[in-house]
Amino acid sequence: MAFERIARTARSSYRRSGGAYGGHRSEKDMFSEGASTRKFCSLPSLENDARNRNFSYLSSIPKVNHSSYWSRGLRTTPSYKYPSAERIVEESDSECNDPKYPGLEATKPGEKPRVVVLGTGWAACRFLKGLDTKIYDVVCISPRNHMVFTPLLPSTCVGTLEFRSVAEPVSRIQSALATNPNSYFYLANCFGIDTQKHEVYCETVSNGDLPSDPYRFRVAYDKLVIAAGSEPLTFGIKGVAEHAFFLREVYQAQEIRKKLLLNLMLSENPGISEEERKRLLHCVVIGGGPTGVEFSGELSDFIMKDVRERYTHVKDYIKVTLIEANEILSSFDVGLRQYATNHLTKCGVNLMRGVVKEVHAKKIVLNDGTDVPYGLLVWSTGVGPSQFVKSLNLPKSPGGRVGVDGWMRVPSVEDVFALGDCAGFLEETGMPVLPALAQVAERQGKFLVELFNRIGKEAGKSMSAKDISLGEPFVYKHLGSMASVGSYKALVDLRKSKDSKGISHAGFVSWFIWRSAYLTRVVSWRNRFYVAVNWATTLVFGRDNSRIG
Repeated sequence: MAFERIARTARSSYRRSGGAYGGHRSEKDMFSEGASTRKFCSLPSLENDARNRNFSYLSSIPKVNHSSYWSRGLRTTPSYKYPSAERIVEESDSECNDPKYPGLEATKPGEKPRVVVLGTGWAACRFLKGLDTKIYDVVCISPRNHMVFTPLLPSTCVGTLEFRSVAEPVSRIQSALATNPNSYFYLANCFGIDTQKHEVYCETVSNGDLPSDPYRFRVAYDKLVIAAGSEPLTFGIKGVAEHAFFLREVYQAQEIRKKLLLNLMLSENPGISEEERKRLLHCVVIGGGPTGVEFSGELSDFIMKDVRERYTHVKDYIKVTLIEANEILSSFDVGLRQYATNHLTKCGVNLMRGVVKEVHAKKIVLNDGTDVPYGLLVWSTGVGPSQFVKSLNLPKSPGGRVGVDGWMRVPSVEDVFALGDCAGFLEETGMPVLPALAQVAERQGKFLVELFNRIGKEAGKSMSAKDISLGEPFVYKHLGSMASVGSYKALVDLRKSKDSKGISHAGFVSWFIWRSAYLTRVVSWRNRFYVAVNWATTLVFGRDNSRIG
């Protein structure tokens, strides 16, 4: 451990002196003789793993001289002899090489290793929550300073819940970010990673109050955890980004709520034609997954219980249309899908089968030429890799996510890990492609933080990590799926997979289970209290229809 710290410090000093530019020399190059000339570190225990676990793809990993050096606590993943795991280290962003960026320098001998986490989603926050800050310093970098409890986000759009009920400050999840002298939270976007220098490059989220705009800086890391999430899929359809609302962040839910209430009030103005009134009050949801169905259910509840009482002049004009290319809730049991279809139709939601061709300011056009006028358009058709993830010169898994092995390590680069929606298993691992679900991300975060803590403790005792077993790789076991469909009804599907058999139920009891399960999963007792009080207030007094902002 001490040797590696000296190596890191020497490399940092060498980099600052200007010698690192033009040729990225590694610790191995500077501190060992006769070691492998490859620029990537190899993992000694993987050959044993291959024998013990039948990972035949690992047999092709080349041997290196392990005695020359080791990483802090966790070793790197080798560069597989497959195209998907290639890494071209010579390519680098010239902006990232700018020596003028201020930053957090590399740790020195005697200091705790620094773990840098990119993101504040489910995976990142579960990792942050469990990280032992007696072993590590932690730096979190994200454009938002809170975690969003996404399963309850649709409820905030119509006033069932307040927005603060679904937002948990990251400093409450990991208090070290606010209290430890060498741990920090930076409100910024990461725009580049230099895996040779062990640095990330960031651009601060600001309104122009800083010395330069954009204000950029760098942060050196000992371990990097990429948990940058994903972006909504638009499939390149013209007009989606300009005219549709997405539902993944609190500010997006706020915009949807303001637009919905604005249209309700504008439709009551004198002189508005009947056709225009119908358009203003037509809420269209694209995508029949859990988010789209739950939002449609919340909207139908809002219309039946609140709009009909408080907007009596236009109550007969407002309607909800859910458009899906195939079947709604396709991952659920067939019986549950049929129940959801019947229930939503009964509650006034118009279900349409179709594919969107293009989106205009006041209408969408389907592939069959049908025009659908709308006043509010919510787009919920799944997620894909973000532009940041696409820009990274790292191995990619099928679908474009950052490729990882069974221990969430990024192959061929040292000390880099990836979690959640932005990560996917490489084909060579033989592991299945996992869906972009909160429970997948959360359990990956739990797996990796337990690995970090265990390796950190064992390495601290032995002063060497090269002989420490990593244990079993990550295995995902699906716990089931739930979705609310409105009017105190929900679906609970406890099957382990789409094709397996298991318990499935729909109705009021399922709705009670749905609420109870999510109430217990809310991160803090403070927010659990908020959610419970909000639910009770809505039940007794109805939803708040104030438009603020």
